[in-house]
Amino acid sequence: MGDAPGPHGPAAPLLIACALGIEQLALRSGRGRAGDAPGPVTVLRTGMGPKSAETAVERALGEDRAHGAAVIASGFCAGLAPGMHPGDLVVADETREAGDSTPCTGAGLLAEVLARTVPGRTVHTGPLIGSGHVVRGHERAELRATGAIAVDMESAATLRTALRTGMRPVAAVRVVVDAPEHELVRIGTVRGGISAFRVLRAVLPAFYEWHRSLLLPRR
Repeated sequence: MGDAPGPHGPAAPLLIACALGIEQLALRSGRGRAGDAPGPVTVLRTGMGPKSAETAVERALGEDRAHGAAVIASGFCAGLAPGMHPGDLVVADETREAGDSTPCTGAGLLAEVLARTVPGRTVHTGPLIGSGHVVRGHERAELRATGAIAVDMESAATLRTALRTGMRPVAAVRVVVDAPEHELVRIGTVRGGISAFRVLRAVLPAFYEWHRSLLLPRR
């Protein structure tokens, strides 16, 4: 999507991983232009579930053109905290799965940039927990009791796999489509989440700014 060479050659790539075709559509059709990106950008559709995410991300990062890529897990999620609404943004400061955690890079900066990029939307920062299935009812309260603020099926596996293939910046940004007071009946109704879809279309400039900040020389 973009390739802006730096003073010492092409900038590091950015890989944005999402599970669903509708998420990929939102990210690819968003308002961020390819020329705004500091380096090559790939929006990867992994398929649903942690195993699919692991397999797809490992394969993508094994390609020569992905060498040194920063990785963002993105798409939709289920909010766990009361008062969350569809269209709210979640920036993970860590992802969790099976008792393990993966710290995220520059979560505070990313949250600030998103608040400017998508004004009027609430940005929540905290732990994002992984699940192997769609979470409903009492499971939502149980996960909330662990301190997590949102849940999805792919982010934790995506970031774990990304770091297993080499040290790199990683982040997770999700848009709430399912919240305690707005619970989905089935995963297919995510297509009706117009508000969440529009927000996801708006996030690319923030991703580019986060990526660009990682490429600046340290003083």
